[in-house]
Amino acid sequence: MLSKSLIEKILMAVLRNGGDFAEVFVEKRYDNRISMKQNLVEKAISGNEFGVGIRGFLGDKAVYAYSNDVSETNLISVAERVGKTLGEIKIKDTVLNFNKVEYKENNRVFLYPNDIDKKEKILIMKKASESAKNYSQLIKQVIVNYWEYDQSVLIANTEGVWAEDRRVRTRLMIQSVAEQNGIMETGFYGPGAGMGFEFFNSLDPHEAGKRASRIADRMVKADPAPAGKMPVIISNEFGGVIFHEAVGHSLEATSVSKGASVFCDKLGQKIASDCVSAVDDGTIANAWGSSNVDDEGTPTKRNILVENGILKGYMVDKLGARKMKTEVTGSSRRMNYKYAPTSRMTNTFILPGKSYPEEIISNTEYGIFAKSMGGGSVQPATGEFNFAINEGYLIENGKITKPVRGATLIGRGNEIITKIDMVGNDIGRGQGMCGSVSGSIPADVGQPTIRVSEILVGGKNK
Repeated sequence: MLSKSLIEKILMAVLRNGGDFAEVFVEKRYDNRISMKQNLVEKAISGNEFGVGIRGFLGDKAVYAYSNDVSETNLISVAERVGKTLGEIKIKDTVLNFNKVEYKENNRVFLYPNDIDKKEKILIMKKASESAKNYSQLIKQVIVNYWEYDQSVLIANTEGVWAEDRRVRTRLMIQSVAEQNGIMETGFYGPGAGMGFEFFNSLDPHEAGKRASRIADRMVKADPAPAGKMPVIISNEFGGVIFHEAVGHSLEATSVSKGASVFCDKLGQKIASDCVSAVDDGTIANAWGSSNVDDEGTPTKRNILVENGILKGYMVDKLGARKMKTEVTGSSRRMNYKYAPTSRMTNTFILPGKSYPEEIISNTEYGIFAKSMGGGSVQPATGEFNFAINEGYLIENGKITKPVRGATLIGRGNEIITKIDMVGNDIGRGQGMCGSVSGSIPADVGQPTIRVSEILVGGKNK
């Protein structure tokens, strides 16, 4: 991608002009997106991207620059400007000895994107589209998006790191819109994996389409959700987005190193109920958020965040490690070479407990069952969050009775995890895109079925 000699020159250009650490991130990427509406392809966009990011540190000060002009003259010039912006320390002579980072291959790929004809990809989309449209007469619109990319990266730094990785990801996204009596509701399902086209050996596009339309069909027929404080049971798979948003972001060094997290200085302290344990694991084979190394060249790992309610660790990148005076955790990620990396989640989930989902429901006299969660937002400094329930049901006398729509969950992450009083044994994971200061990245969320003993539900008051 770039020669070793050029990378050495870039790194030294940073050090000779200022700074005590330098890093080069080289990215080559093929991206392909196809959009289908009402069973007709609306657009197909594919292309290649190649660029370089250059970063320097001086203590806990960081400067980042990038360019898609990869000529030696330009890259050396960019590196010099990075160093001069840092200033102060100027290292004239040093020897860079690179050690190639060794790792276990987490994401084996068998069918690479460019090896598959677009007609085969469109056929998959048509199967999902037709299945979604035919689910119910109430389904008025179906949009299917197909996305895949093949990203190769090279990371080298003045600590001797030399890491290379190739990441291939594939995703199918179905959105169905149902309409009845002037009311419209949307259902969405977006499975993805760190795989090539072989992903569809295990994913049935017909069933994926039905799943999106089932949500829309049921919700458009549903009564408005009740409002107030009550128990809420959150289903597995994408239900894990609530931990991701309400807790996970507050455990990233991005927030912790600035003192802008409700979990600052809480290591070793009890922050959740005894039945809650959670991890962030970037090593899961072919998972949506997995990679062999992070975007600073550190091998990914399984990081224990919470164990039996006790805070065990944060997710830490190199700059965060300098500020917090701790070790990196293989958690540094970025959208592409145009973004400086920072601490981010990979595959984050609550570990399974001992209860059966049926047991959790039967032990709940009244409340809401959140079968499918939508997007949410959180303020890491305060832990305040707000989430939409895409598919919800009322629980009465220990049984799921009828669908309800328009429910939202409102609260503080640091309070809610202390109110999780039952954890199921049916762990599942779902896929999504996570946005933060280093861009939008693939992230896997997950959990078993859990019950929050009390949470504020936004809905319609009786």
